[in-house]
Amino acid sequence: MVSLFLLAVVVVVSAVDAMVGFVYLWGIKVHVPQGSPLPGLGQLLALVPGRVYAWGAVLTAGVIFAVSIIKIARLGEGGAAVAKMAGGRRVNPSSADPLERRLLNVVEEMAIASGVRVPAAYVMDAERGINAFAAGWDASTAVIAVTRGALETLTRDELQGVIGHEFSHILNGDIRLNIRMIGVLAGIVFIGSIGGFLLRNTRGSRDERGAAAVLLFGLALFIIGYIGLFFARLIKAKVSREREFLADASSVQFTRNPDGLAGALDQIRESDRGALISSRAAEELSHTFFGEAVPLGGLFETHPPLEERIRRVRPGFQSTAYLKRRAASAAAERAVSAPAAAPAPQRDGRRSDDLGIAWGRSAADSAKMVGVLESAKVDYAVRLLSALPQPLRESLRDPQAACAALVGLVLAGAEEVKRLQLDAARAAGGGALAERAAAMAAQTQGLGPAFQLPLVDLALAAAKSAPQAAKDGVLAALQAAIHADRRVSVHEFVILFLVRDQLGARARSPAGSRKLAEMAPQASLVLSVLAHAGIRTDAAGTRAEALAAAMTAGAREMGIDAAPPAAPLTLDAASDALEALKRLAPLQKALLVKGLFAAVIADGTIRVAEAELMRLVGAALDCPLPPLLAEMDPAALAQ
Repeated sequence: MVSLFLLAVVVVVSAVDAMVGFVYLWGIKVHVPQGSPLPGLGQLLALVPGRVYAWGAVLTAGVIFAVSIIKIARLGEGGAAVAKMAGGRRVNPSSADPLERRLLNVVEEMAIASGVRVPAAYVMDAERGINAFAAGWDASTAVIAVTRGALETLTRDELQGVIGHEFSHILNGDIRLNIRMIGVLAGIVFIGSIGGFLLRNTRGSRDERGAAAVLLFGLALFIIGYIGLFFARLIKAKVSREREFLADASSVQFTRNPDGLAGALDQIRESDRGALISSRAAEELSHTFFGEAVPLGGLFETHPPLEERIRRVRPGFQSTAYLKRRAASAAAERAVSAPAAAPAPQRDGRRSDDLGIAWGRSAADSAKMVGVLESAKVDYAVRLLSALPQPLRESLRDPQAACAALVGLVLAGAEEVKRLQLDAARAAGGGALAERAAAMAAQTQGLGPAFQLPLVDLALAAAKSAPQAAKDGVLAALQAAIHADRRVSVHEFVILFLVRDQLGARARSPAGSRKLAEMAPQASLVLSVLAHAGIRTDAAGTRAEALAAAMTAGAREMGIDAAPPAAPLTLDAASDALEALKRLAPLQKALLVKGLFAAVIADGTIRVAEAELMRLVGAALDCPLPPLLAEMDPAALAQ
């Protein structure tokens, strides 16, 4: 992409320079001696001073890069900005529309199974074609948008196949690349926009010679703009096609249902509208969509042919036979709006962070789970969500109730401590929030540890749509409640960090380039937090030995010294260390995650507290991890 972009800049700048040379010659009189042959094109352009070409090149390149930077800055909001460009409307988490609720259910299942925060869902109401896209700067702030045509046409299995495809783009980092492409390509097509503006605004001028010059100048820029458009379409097609094959394959891996994705592609093939998008932004966003949004064809197609995509995901797929099976189950699927809710397993409200499972994977194999969505994890997410009490799940889709639930999740089971926490939350200005949090805690505290992080993810998805003042109130009340008893548990730390990261003023993380060796103090601090969390409460006699073994195992994998932090572990120090580690280069993040897994599994077991912290580290570093205790049934975790 970089090579093609630089080539496009060189070609556009050269074309503009040639045009500037002609404009310069237009403004001067070239004397040709009588009887001499007319000078050739090269001789004429050689008459133009070099400084004219130099300034033309500098200004043209400056405009291209400036427009690209401005466009990227305007997309600073990430996926939400892209969704709005495409005419998307955010789906209200408490929507009563059965089709929108089905979309939310599928997105929630995929998010919990993959370990990313639940993306905001958008619907492009004006679009009748069957299409969708994912957008955002990172996995934690991604959004997923679908057309109204996709919602109304696709079955649940087909929609799940499409959403699985989009989650592949999220997990593989394609969404960040796609936003960069939007910004970068805006620069090289902007020259043509200038030409179009000049053509539209030079009519009626009294200076005919001047108007003619401006018209010719505008026409030339407009033509040069097509050079930029050629390269923009070529770059999008070059980058997008192979990523689409990968996303299709990943979707089948996630859902174990090739008929679902093949059926969705077949619906596009059979539909009169296909996957076409009518929005003015369709050309600009064409490389982000699930299907071919703009009918360019040939060299500029951003997606492989539908027939080839269907053949790859479902060899031998027969459209007629599939449509017959689809019609037979359509009546039952129309009624689906939410998974059936089973009675939730209840417990006495006490967390057991010592509870865990034997872990048979090595540190290297464990680290390979980053960004991988397995079908077994999707099944686990469906079971877990189905086990939630339906009234609680519905409450978590209301922004106010979701905000209260986030505070309720840190309230203690002991009445005396809970009263202290609620008083602290009220003193922080969250009187009404505290009362509602107490009511939500009565529903959430009866659930086992396996439900805690999914509850946070579900609540955050709705809380993001609350006004910023309400978000600030949640943060203030949450911090007050956590610090009320003068101690911070692992569970409280995880929740506070995630809520800060998602609801606070969040700057876009820059692409990291630091090495782990340069950030050894921060890595050692996080390693120490993980090592302490993995020590059983009844292992006091071997506490020092277990801690040393975990620290040594982790530091060895990271290639750093296993020096424990000099200062006592604190919430702020751990948070600062995680924020700093975001600047690591991608492969260095992989090394960090592998080292942390080595510390966690040093005793052959992974416990609830360790699993929560590893999921938190994955979220902080944009290295999403799926549920680590998925092998254990949610009901078992509640005993």
